[in-house]
Amino acid sequence: MDSKLLIEKTKALLHGLEKKTEELKAEKKHHLEYAQFALAETDTAIRTLKSWVITHDFDCWENEITFFKHLKPQFIAKFIYYSKVISVLSGLPHSGNKLKKNIYETELESLRYFSLEQREFISYWRRNATYMDIKYFLRYKYDLDVKLAIDIHSYDERFSTSHDHLISQILAHDEYEIFLSTQIAKLKESTPDQPLPKSPFRWTASKVGLTELVFALHHTNCFNGGSTSLAETVKRFEEAFSIDLGNYHNTIAEIRSRKSNSTKFLKLLSDNLTAYIEKED
Repeated sequence: MDSKLLIEKTKALLHGLEKKTEELKAEKKHHLEYAQFALAETDTAIRTLKSWVITHDFDCWENEITFFKHLKPQFIAKFIYYSKVISVLSGLPHSGNKLKKNIYETELESLRYFSLEQREFISYWRRNATYMDIKYFLRYKYDLDVKLAIDIHSYDERFSTSHDHLISQILAHDEYEIFLSTQIAKLKESTPDQPLPKSPFRWTASKVGLTELVFALHHTNCFNGGSTSLAETVKRFEEAFSIDLGNYHNTIAEIRSRKSNSTKFLKLLSDNLTAYIEKED
């Protein structure tokens, strides 16, 4: 088949997959069951798509980029998303909303690590940039001077380019983040927040400053050898100081956006300690 026909068939295959998964969502009562059936449907569609592409020679680079930048990632993103949903839901405890919430928040944190690690490419993708497309989205053309996945040699180069899988991950993570946030909101609705225990030992500096300190300690693996989740670390500090840090992820995003001296509270601590030591000397 020619490349234009391949692209049209791919779009039709994607439309059929989306229609089928929507039907499954209406049929299945439980999200885990729905995700399992949707994953099976997605796997079948990907196998069909691969059988078309591995023997296909694109007639121009524009069509090849269209396929690997805009079409194939939508299939793989669904596979990644459903796999993640199945993994997290099948591993949840039967009871204990606090533990479930911690699990969901740990998953959210892993998504944010990915975003930080791949922020340059994510920016390229979000801006609809095209100047690197020839290096990113043509088969057999990867450039060793460009940041590549460490397992790139495990990919089937007949069905992959150096960066199409990254787009799949971005799309999957966007949907997975919505899923996790929805699950957390449901837990909050089913279990009203308990008031924080009162303590005479209070934090009297800013909440932003405490958030900055907590993140610094957590990411230096200061607690339990680094095995404690960020959500648990925040919870311990909130309990210790009878304070609610609210949406601390948004607070960190604001700290990250500072144009200068992003860790000004930590610098204040360092300056005050240095002044004290020099004075004592």
